[in-house]
Amino acid sequence: MRLIRALQVAPRASFAAMAAALGVTEAAISRRYRRLRADGVLRVAGVVDPGALGQSKWLVRLRCRPGSVAAIADALAKRDDVSWVALCAAGSEITCAVRSRTQEDRDDLLGHRLPRTAAVLDINAAAMLRQFVGGRGHYWAALRGTLTAEQESALGSEGAPFTESPVVARDPVQLTPEDSAILDVLAVDGRASLVDLATASDLTPGRVSRRLETLLQRRVVHIDVEIAATALGYHARANLWLRVHPSAVKSVGRALAQEPEIAFAAALSGPHNLHAVAHFRDFDELFEFTSDRVGSLPGLESLEVSPLLRHVKQAGTRLSGDRLA
Repeated sequence: MRLIRALQVAPRASFAAMAAALGVTEAAISRRYRRLRADGVLRVAGVVDPGALGQSKWLVRLRCRPGSVAAIADALAKRDDVSWVALCAAGSEITCAVRSRTQEDRDDLLGHRLPRTAAVLDINAAAMLRQFVGGRGHYWAALRGTLTAEQESALGSEGAPFTESPVVARDPVQLTPEDSAILDVLAVDGRASLVDLATASDLTPGRVSRRLETLLQRRVVHIDVEIAATALGYHARANLWLRVHPSAVKSVGRALAQEPEIAFAAALSGPHNLHAVAHFRDFDELFEFTSDRVGSLPGLESLEVSPLLRHVKQAGTRLSGDRLA
């Protein structure tokens, strides 16, 4: 847990820096990190935000014919522009996040491919209007206190894990071929060295360092620590679909973002104007959370709780059973 927290604070920190902050040997940190990766407990990856490139992000609910959801979910998970796939509603519904880098790719998926799939009975696509928590904020609050303030300070801060902002940038970034090469390497390994990034992009390590800093600051990419939820004891996961009075959307969204169980929360278009993904140790915790803490939020008009039957992909990483593939 201490290593995972250290990675959340500074995902690209060297093993030597983490070892010094945690008071253990560099070799021990290296061994533990490699074991956690090999066991599918965690993965550090660079995740591109299409909003920084001027593209909108969509959350899609698919109602499918019985027996067809596994094949459709697997096909969606293979797409680079689908970052999150889960089976819900006892296996009759798929929820996925579409984050295409171009409008053409998005329109092809939502406007042509999915509607023409015979096993898809109904499609509900909602645009994300404001994201309240996500990205590096995932599990940030849940692991707060694992390290002391002095240990976190020694690691050096790489900025707040997530701050609320518009979904689509008003001044989108235009990627260069060198940028694309850097992002491709980070998608495989978010801790790739500057030398590896320089080799892939045909730049010097110094220029790569400066360009990477720009891409991070402008939110084109964030270095995410993907965690297998069950490895931390979270065996009950659920989509929360909220209908909130329009005047309360911001306040409810911000309140959800402060809850340690919430991994993602965003305002949406459509009949449910807020969506959240929550993780719990069991269904009793889910019940207490939704009844007491969510149910009492001012402005809440209705709440639909949809437990996740199976998580297929999260933030670009496929899952095999309960572990990262």
